[in-house]
Amino acid sequence: MQRLFSHFADGWPGAGLLMQRLLVGAALLYRVAATPSGTVAAPQVIGALSGLLLIAGLWTPVGGVVTACAEAWVAFSSPGHAGIPVALAVLGVTLALIGPGEWSVDARLYGRKHFVPPPR
Repeated sequence: MQRLFSHFADGWPGAGLLMQRLLVGAALLYRVAATPSGTVAAPQVIGALSGLLLIAGLWTPVGGVVTACAEAWVAFSSPGHAGIPVALAVLGVTLALIGPGEWSVDARLYGRKHFVPPPR
């Protein structure tokens, strides 16, 4: 992850990325929860799993790309109702490109570490 992002956005930009991750992840989970149980398709389940990754901020570039692919699949399979899937696909791509922000598991695992040497 450190090679992908020079730093993880903090402050207001980090809060904006957190809100975007939560919004996209919740929308992906809601789409599966609101669908009748017998009609849930594979791309919706894949999208919901990537939504969990986005909410946690774990492997955000992978989660964003998987979200974009799954939602593009949904959009092409039902072109009459493609508005929401296309919007979620674009938001997934933006998260993959920008990164998760400071408040994420990725930042804790792969962010810059600050070591303080012990006093002599």
